[in-house]
Amino acid sequence: MTHKYHLRQLVRLSRSAFSDSRMSTNSIYEVTRLMPADQSGEFSYRIKSSAGSERAVREGDITARVSES
Repeated sequence: MTHKYHLRQLVRLSRSAFSDSRMSTNSIYEVTRLMPADQSGEFSYRIKSSAGSERAVREGDITARVSES
């Protein structure tokens, strides 16, 4: 298995179940670190917002940002 997303890729949160109000599903985040798979085999990532807040998320919690051309 390989990571679905790569470093510096822009992503959005796909789930709104986060208790941190600073993390919004409408905001864009940058992947800052690729983390290993957990016991279930799902990869994790560190993501960072433009405001500077950073957190770890599972691969299923994010989606690739679609460019708006």
